[in-house]
Amino acid sequence: MSPPLHHINTSPKPPASADVVVIGGGIIGVFTAYYLAKRGLSVALVEKGRIGAEQSSRNWGWCRQQNRDARELPMASKSLDLWERFAAESGEDTGFHRCGLLYLSNDEAELSRWSSWRDFAKTAGVTTYMLNSRQAAQRGQATGRAWKGGVFSPSDGTADPGKAAPAVAAALIKLGGSVHQNCAARGIEMEGGRVSGVITEAGVIKTRTAVLAGGAWASSFCRQLGIRFPQASIRQSILSVSPVEHRLPDALFTAGVSITRRNDGRYALAISGRARVDVTPQFMRFAPQFVPMFAKRWRSLLPGGLEGIRGGHETLKRWRLDAPTPMERVRILDPKPDLATVRETHRRAVELLPELREARITDAWAGFVDSTPDGVPGIGEVPSIPGFILAAGFSGHGFGIGPGAGHLIADLATGAEPIVDPLPYRPERFSDSAWGKVADF
Repeated sequence: MSPPLHHINTSPKPPASADVVVIGGGIIGVFTAYYLAKRGLSVALVEKGRIGAEQSSRNWGWCRQQNRDARELPMASKSLDLWERFAAESGEDTGFHRCGLLYLSNDEAELSRWSSWRDFAKTAGVTTYMLNSRQAAQRGQATGRAWKGGVFSPSDGTADPGKAAPAVAAALIKLGGSVHQNCAARGIEMEGGRVSGVITEAGVIKTRTAVLAGGAWASSFCRQLGIRFPQASIRQSILSVSPVEHRLPDALFTAGVSITRRNDGRYALAISGRARVDVTPQFMRFAPQFVPMFAKRWRSLLPGGLEGIRGGHETLKRWRLDAPTPMERVRILDPKPDLATVRETHRRAVELLPELREARITDAWAGFVDSTPDGVPGIGEVPSIPGFILAAGFSGHGFGIGPGAGHLIADLATGAEPIVDPLPYRPERFSDSAWGKVADF
């Protein structure tokens, strides 16, 4: 089942040319196109299905600095300001608000890690508060439990995954950008050793700059261009329940289950890190690079099934540019939720927050989280294909840092001063020897 998603009307026919073509209408793609259009460039955004219909509408909606990787923290901090600024500049509603994020724990080791991160965050100007047992119990009084401690990050917040990407796309259209749903990009045209166009199912868009923000599809698209980009997807399941009489915390994390309040009063429930690993040809190819990450998470990663193969997003096949591609056969990745996880999530949520007993389950869905071997996205121009910028592998963190990532990509595309240091995101860090040349498949 798909999560709730706002619909926007877009043009069925892409333009003959554009300064920049953005491939992918998730949160990264729409913010990239938005910031490019704000600089006066002509931008065409092509999306094989609906704007925001894949992982951008299937996540928790958290916009956080708390517990970010040191490489992502500057982008996360910038993004919080940009979420607010976007609403003021565009008049569009993404559902963003700084409600603060609450973390509660009875695990001394976990609390120690949070304390260490707090000390590191201070050096980056980020304020987060460690809670003692009394403070944790007070902030977590809805649980009716005693807690050893916790963390409260007051400047963090949430946005609405069902609203955000469509809202940014609507703002892009107001700025003169063009958005095209049900228009898959099939490949790239080259001329004089650099990008000269993007081939779509509706024709070629002439351009000298193409941005691939393809989410779970990015690695297989790169393969068509001879680029080796290690990426693996895991299938996570989420459910939502109806509003309850007494308001619960807006955003609460515990090791057992986490909850997020949506703007309409419903609550999204999930188990952090719990996911199914659906084996695909692409997964097997890159498995050795992901062994360290998956080994650390073996308790929460469970064997999957055939959903990954059915999706077609992790194929190793080469496709023709004059015929329908896997992206046209599967317009929207809408994998089946893991019912065992849904039941366990609901059980844990009701146990943690008894108030939820009166709520009914309204939806359950799953999404593919595209990951890199180090859990940090790959953002940057591909050395072997001048004019081709990759932005993928956001590893479940992309929604919250979407504005900062989009701004950085726009900076790279226009040669502007980068909003954050782009070096930690270089895609070629995964295998320098495999970049700058056609990969040996």
